[in-house]
Amino acid sequence: MSDFTLKAPVGANKKPKRVGRGSSSGLGTTAGRGNKGQQSRSGKRVPYVGFEGGQMPLYRRIARRGFSNAPFKKEYAILNVADLEKKFADGETVNRESLKARRLVGKVKDGIKILGNGDISKKLVIEVEKISAAAKEKVEKAGGSVQLIPEKSVKSK
Repeated sequence: MSDFTLKAPVGANKKPKRVGRGSSSGLGTTAGRGNKGQQSRSGKRVPYVGFEGGQMPLYRRIARRGFSNAPFKKEYAILNVADLEKKFADGETVNRESLKARRLVGKVKDGIKILGNGDISKKLVIEVEKISAAAKEKVEKAGGSVQLIPEKSVKSK
């Protein structure tokens, strides 16, 4: 193949848009910006997110009052008994340190909660902040035991 036979694919090389070059060009007079208004002016910039053209923005029209429970919300690391079945041997203790060592939980904010999804056949000693009734029943049926750790007091933000 010779150099002189190479061609760029159709549409690869476009001519730049030449605006404001007379009415016959198709982009004359208003230069493709439409007629009047903020968007047609030079330096067209909407002042900020939520700007409504000078109208009172929605976030300022709506009243801010009432109670929010967000500062008091508790976030638990969630695990299922099926995860414990896979990663732990018979007779081991399941607590925050052992779960972090096996990379089942990362950063724990308010505690760990065990849920009852899956089956468990190993005898485990579980020390966590919360456990569902189904998970507790499955662990005790397998011969294990559950010890609940008291939760920390409400965190301040």
